[in-house]
Formats: sequence, structure tokens, C-alpha cells
Amino acid sequence: MTDASVSKLPESSTQRPGKKTRSPAGSAKLSEVAALAGVSEATVSRVLNRKYGVSPTTREQVEEALRQIGYERPRKGEIVLILVPGLKTPIFGEFCNAIEADLSPHGLRAVIGPVLPGSVYERDYVEAFVDTGIAAAIFLSSSNTLQNADDSARALLESRGVPYLCINGGFAEGESPVISTDDWRAAELAVEHLYDLGHRRIGMCAGPLGNIPADRRVEGFLNAMDARGIEDAEDLVVRHHFSIDGGRYAADALLDLDVTAIVASSDEMALGAIRATKRRGLRVPEDVSVIGYNDSYILEFTDPPLTSVSQPVEHISQACARTLVTMIQNRPVRTDEMLMEPALHTRNSTAPVRTA
Repeated sequence: MTDASVSKLPESSTQRPGKKTRSPAGSAKLSEVAALAGVSEATVSRVLNRKYGVSPTTREQVEEALRQIGYERPRKGEIVLILVPGLKTPIFGEFCNAIEADLSPHGLRAVIGPVLPGSVYERDYVEAFVDTGIAAAIFLSSSNTLQNADDSARALLESRGVPYLCINGGFAEGESPVISTDDWRAAELAVEHLYDLGHRRIGMCAGPLGNIPADRRVEGFLNAMDARGIEDAEDLVVRHHFSIDGGRYAADALLDLDVTAIVASSDEMALGAIRATKRRGLRVPEDVSVIGYNDSYILEFTDPPLTSVSQPVEHISQACARTLVTMIQNRPVRTDEMLMEPALHTRNSTAPVRTA
């Protein structure tokens, strides 16, 4: 791209029979964009190249002028940075693979940045890539899922005019698109399944307080229990980390309360709950039923195979790619949260409630 030419003007949609469509009369100049936005040509150039030194208000004026002209930033070969809390958890690897596959046909390539959500490393990744022609960024269960987290990475992207979106929770500040699994519905599916099997003492191994998906699953769990007339369900919610040990500690507390079924906020927590149950000499699912969340193919090979609520990875990935391409093309997108429907996959870790 040169400063002399921003983009070709759009061609007319009409065409005379037997004639080729004429090429546009010329190209939009920096001076035209500058005049339309009421700024200098140097400012337009800085916005196009996403450089520092442009206020958010002025940047938006230039972006609006570019939209009116019909300018689209080139996409081929550009990078999309995915900020994710590591790939050890299978669901994050599945998301990254799916997103990469859906971005590739548009000439976009994903780069994975494993970070501790809300930490300095998140901003470090953004700073490292923002000057290399980064096309966009995705917050995948990163600082966007934590209440009161440091969101300086988001602020940096906005200050440079780099489009971004969030998966499974959005920032309190900013108006980026958010695409999430309906975690309220996920909890409802789990409780409904166990209730239909005759369970009434249903406990929940929940994720940490202040984690948006974890809080939503707890809210969905309590709503589902309340809708079925089960009182004091909040006493059967134990919070801990999204890990096998977290699930084990939470399940130990729930088993002390004589639950007959456990809904876990992740598959790792569910596996921890199974371990805690077996260490007490109880059987899964004969004595205690367990449901996980996320659903991975490896759950077919656990003992017993784990019933789990799956996230719609493919649908979220496809919506993510469509939205990002639209944003990169400098076209408006919806910024309200899109909720995708989860699904329950039943295996052998749930069964009818035990009899006396």
C-alpha cells in the first residue's frame, strides 16, 4: 500500500448488454479521505498503518471516512492473534484448530498466544504483534472472562484501531463482538438430565468466583433447581479451580452433604469428582452420577466414559471467522453477545438415582 492510493472506488453494479464493465475512473486519494474526515493526510496514513499518536475520536472519524469510500484493508497473509490460557486443556486446542481452519480461506493465519489471563504476558503478546501488521485479535477465555481483570491488552488494541472479538465473555469496557456458549442453558441441560433420572440431591463443582462462564453456569444451575422446586440448592454449590484437584476437593465437600449426583463446570473437575467418589468406596454411576462440561473425544475412554455438555466449537468458530472478516473489511458488525446452543452427550457416568 502506498500513501498515494487508498482503495479503488467501487464499480457500478449496472452493465450494458454486450459491453464490459468499465474500470473505476480512479483511486481514492489520501487527500480525499483526509478532506472527508477533516484531518491531515499524515493522520490518515497513521490510521491506515495503525500507528500511535491518533486519538480514538480522530481514528473513528478516519475509519468512518474510509467506510464511506468503500475501503477494505487487504487481508491476504495477515495474522490473527488468539490469546488463550494455554493448550493443556483440550477444549482450547479444539477451538484454536477450528478457528484456524475457518480463517484460512480468507487469507488469514492464526498465531496462538498462551497467556495467564489478565496478566502482563497478555499485553506483551499484543505489543509484540501489533506493529507487525496484525489483522485482528481474539480473546478466547482470556482476560475477557474475568471480572476486574487488567484489560490493558484490550485498551491497546482499541488505541491502535485493531479489531478484536471475545469468546465466552466480554469486557465491561469496549464494544467488541462477543460469541459465547449459552452457559445458562448448559447447566439447565445437566440438571434436567439428572432430574429425569430421579436425582434430587444434585451438587455442583463450580469454577472460581468472578469467572464469567463459571458464574453463568452457577446461575443456570440454581435457576434449573429452583424451577423444579428443589430448595436450598445454593448450599450444594462448591467453588474451586478448573482442574482435577479442584474437582476432587469440591466433590469431597459435596459427598459430605450426601449428594447423589454432581454437575461439574469442566471435564477436568468432573474427572476429579469421579476420583473423589471412588476413593470413598463409592461407584460411578451406581452410587453417584457425574456430568462434565466441554466434551472431548477422550471422554469415550475414561472409566467410566463421561457424560458431558459440549460447547458448539464449530458454530462459534464459523461465527468468529465471519465476524472478524467483516470487521477487517471495515464494515459494521453487531456488538451484542451471540449465544450458541450447547448439547448434552450422554455416556456411562450417569444413571438412575440409587435406591435405599
